[in-house]
Amino acid sequence: MESYPFKEIEPKWQHYWETHKTFAVHEDPNVPPEKRKYILDMFPYPSAAGLHVGHPEGYTATDIYCRWLRMRGYQVLHPMGFDSFGLPAENYAIQSGVHPRVSTEENIARFRKQIKALGLSYDWDREVSTHEPTYYKWTQWIFLQLYKRDLAYMAKVPVWFCPALGTVLANEEVLLTDEGPRSERGNHPVERRALRQWMLRITRYADRLLEDLDELDWPESIKTMQRNWIGKSEGATLTFEIKEHAEKLEIFTTRPDTLGGTTFMVLAPEHPLVEQITTAPNRVAVQKYVKEALNRSDLERTDLAREKSGIFCGAYAINPLNQQPIPIWIAEYVLISYGTGAIMAVPAHDTRDYEFATAHALPIVSIYANLDEQGKPHIPELPCEEGDVIINSEPFNGQHKAECIKQVIAWAEKNKLGQRSTQYRLRDWIFSRQRYWGEPIPLVHVEDGTVVPLSEDDLPLTLPEVARYQPSGNGESPLAEAQEWIHTEHPPHSGTRARRESNTMPQWAGSCWYYLRYLDPHNDQALASPEKIDYWLPVDLYVGGAEHAVLHLLYARFWHKVFYDMGLVKMPEPFQKLVNQGLILGEGGAKMSKSLGNVINPDDIIAEYGADSLRLYEMFMGPLQASKPWNTRGLVGMLRFLNRVWKLQEELELTDKDPPHQLLQLLHITIKKVSEDIENLNFNTAISQLMILINNCSSASIRYRAIWKPFVIMLSAFAPHIGEELWKRLGEQPSIARATWPAWDSKLVQQQQVTVAVQINGKLRGTLSVAAGLSQEELTAMAQEQPFYQRTVEKRSVSKVIYVPDKIINFVVGSQHS
Repeated sequence: MESYPFKEIEPKWQHYWETHKTFAVHEDPNVPPEKRKYILDMFPYPSAAGLHVGHPEGYTATDIYCRWLRMRGYQVLHPMGFDSFGLPAENYAIQSGVHPRVSTEENIARFRKQIKALGLSYDWDREVSTHEPTYYKWTQWIFLQLYKRDLAYMAKVPVWFCPALGTVLANEEVLLTDEGPRSERGNHPVERRALRQWMLRITRYADRLLEDLDELDWPESIKTMQRNWIGKSEGATLTFEIKEHAEKLEIFTTRPDTLGGTTFMVLAPEHPLVEQITTAPNRVAVQKYVKEALNRSDLERTDLAREKSGIFCGAYAINPLNQQPIPIWIAEYVLISYGTGAIMAVPAHDTRDYEFATAHALPIVSIYANLDEQGKPHIPELPCEEGDVIINSEPFNGQHKAECIKQVIAWAEKNKLGQRSTQYRLRDWIFSRQRYWGEPIPLVHVEDGTVVPLSEDDLPLTLPEVARYQPSGNGESPLAEAQEWIHTEHPPHSGTRARRESNTMPQWAGSCWYYLRYLDPHNDQALASPEKIDYWLPVDLYVGGAEHAVLHLLYARFWHKVFYDMGLVKMPEPFQKLVNQGLILGEGGAKMSKSLGNVINPDDIIAEYGADSLRLYEMFMGPLQASKPWNTRGLVGMLRFLNRVWKLQEELELTDKDPPHQLLQLLHITIKKVSEDIENLNFNTAISQLMILINNCSSASIRYRAIWKPFVIMLSAFAPHIGEELWKRLGEQPSIARATWPAWDSKLVQQQQVTVAVQINGKLRGTLSVAAGLSQEELTAMAQEQPFYQRTVEKRSVSKVIYVPDKIINFVVGSQHS
């Protein structure tokens, strides 16, 4: 009997789907909104390495879900494209001289071929690539709208700069070593420099970005990460005079009640007052400290385990509550990016300040006391967040925390020393890069100093051909060296000299709005027509890696809210439901990486086991959201299952007679469970249930068309190639993608399932949800397909099986043998 000939069948059906455009979708106004679904994968960056086996996990999950929806009568938009601007292609161009467009498009061709080999049901007519001028014309158009709405501006901000490479580096290109920060490429020293950047005012949308999270069906952990990144804090801004200086020091605090306990002030090393108020005897030491601090990342500077370094600048602030002088220190643990870049330090009631005060022998004054049973105050062990009543803070002594906060703010406002304030950890988005391979920013700098946007009619502003991709060496993009391109006139042909903007947009730009371009990818008059936007949005399900939990999702939500304000979209959020698939780890549980040599190429797996086996295995490994270790033995099990299905169909002599009641019952249990599991993205348990059905069917019992046909339909969502072939052999017209998903009879699915505990040497390893009354042999076969069984038993022999019907199956195994 032949095995499943996947090497013939899979290319055959992939060719059929492509030539017949099986999964192309068109807007049909007769389809009601509730029967339309937009399912989206986070599109990949087309690297030279190609796909690894982690990529197909999320793609396969959405594919199963889409196939299930289509067979239930939904109109489904399921597109794919490529996030094709970015640093790796430019670095490759610097090393090899190959134009980034050439290497990028070669990589896209490879990715596309690999993705199609997986049998994924994408509408390839909607493919987009962010580096194509027809795409980035509209990215530039969006930038112009942001600029016109005063949401884009120019500023000098500190960035990593590598003198040896002559370029600005992204955070991920900087290695923090014992020798200081070094470039990932070349291991050169890097430093912080303030350079001209374009910024986007995402902070204007901070409250809306926070509030609208509540309405989204997203993992709570992702929402929390976004809330923490935005970092909204309620408190007060207070003003301190500086002794013998006209300047004043403004701080933000969430604890104005602790003003009386302030014993020192701390400025961020980047704070503009550092240079102005540092005294002459302290200047050299302060400058040395500031330079060292600025060469560390924010993460390193705020590490809780790091020793609290700092230096006294020689100046004193005046506490407005008690007129006491307070020394002003400079310390790296205070960041310019939060609040005002300065704090009032209250070491008695803040752990970080307490550690700093202890390290530098600074005073610690408690302004909270606890009351004993007789009402006598005593100072608690320090540091403590608060106590029963305020002390050492006239005129607020005796008050409680909440009352004191209100009173101090009222006092500060009355005396013009401060006001109630809300601060955010979120900073405006640094939107420019000193790179070649990115979207040109459509602005010109006129010789009189003005900055002027291009006309929308002049878009796209395309990248020029350049001979070299090396950075200019002075912090400018390689575009600054493209003389014919950079020099222009504004207005055109006026004789007034101007320079184009040489910075380019970050890779985030193209991925902020690609979900919109999929709706209308060939429109040259608008980024997408209003009718198509209204037809499809919002995205019903968005699946991708948790590594994009903050920045990509936050930036896309920000742009979408701008589109909402412009009237381009009618809903305030782009992605209604979000799911993050877990990592697929290398064998042994390590993360797959080229350096560890444990990356597995799906091409090799497909060649040996077939795409259907790979799809089934990745979905069977465990819950979609969990991380799972790769185990090739599991692939063997999936191919064995498909071979069994194939052999069954070869033995079939189908009959239209009614099947036995018990078999019909199991079928309807399976239909219900597989349907509900797909809806909830529980693919591993759905596959297990399909195996249960097959394991209960001999070639004689499955000969009933009423059993085999619905089984084939369900299997096709997971293993579409064999599904199409079996469907054709049933005498049905392709494609099975247009078949009707089977319905279950609720009367047949009641009280028929049991949960069986699977033990190995008496220890619980997992459970199986199965039809009641299965034999020991049937349960054994099903358990042996489970990853937990394969991981635990491995090469050990089973000496005995203990089976309690419908309750327990226990495998007694010996030691490992070769």
